[in-house]
Amino acid sequence: MAVLSLQSITAAGLAATYSTAAGGGDKIPLGASNIFLHVKNGGASPVTVTITTQSNQVKGLTLPDRIVTVANATDKFIGPIDSSLHADINQQASVGYSAVTSVTVAALRI
Repeated sequence: MAVLSLQSITAAGLAATYSTAAGGGDKIPLGASNIFLHVKNGGASPVTVTITTQSNQVKGLTLPDRIVTVANATDKFIGPIDSSLHADINQQASVGYSAVTSVTVAALRI
């Protein structure tokens, strides 16, 4: 499990750096607002991305994990990732992938 580096998008632009999705999942630092996960699936099959909901009780409602499917040969921006729902005790969100072959990811902040 790797902690992804948070990259900020600025007015001057950002040439984002992508990491290979880790088989055991990744962590995203949530110390700021407007954080997104960009997932690129270069594989031949869809990939399911799961962001674990740490605090799943809100006003009497149980909230599930955030689950997003990224179709084969496509990409998706997922977020914003809310720290009040997804942050663990280290202020990081846990991300899991149904497959990691040909999947790259970047943690971005606008």
